[in-house]
Amino acid sequence: QVQLEESGGGLVQAGDSLRLSCAASGRTRSNYAMGWFRQAPGKEREFVATISWTGSTTYYADSVKGRFTISRDNAKNTVYLQMNTLKPEDTAVYYCAASPGVAGNVGRYDSWGQGTQVTVSS
Repeated sequence: QVQLEESGGGLVQAGDSLRLSCAASGRTRSNYAMGWFRQAPGKEREFVATISWTGSTTYYADSVKGRFTISRDNAKNTVYLQMNTLKPEDTAVYYCAASPGVAGNVGRYDSWGQGTQVTVSS
């Protein structure tokens, strides 16, 4: 079982940037895609971004397209989410997850981190 641990969350002002990291450990596997999701209070967990094993394929939710960038360093077993021009509506707990392939559905991901809180004040 692979363990995922997110870091980098915090409290920022609107317009600021943050970079989240997700480190994988344990029984890491090759050829898996990674995704970022978020969940705001009282809302369902929603897709943010996903990246293929090689990094050649990425997909983003419309709400973050042009502002967020997902990337990965397989040598470090780490995936990143660079978040620019943050908005108050980006406030949520952010989770990273692993999947056999790129996907936007929560159900396609079989390993999850504990999440990191991102709060954007106006």
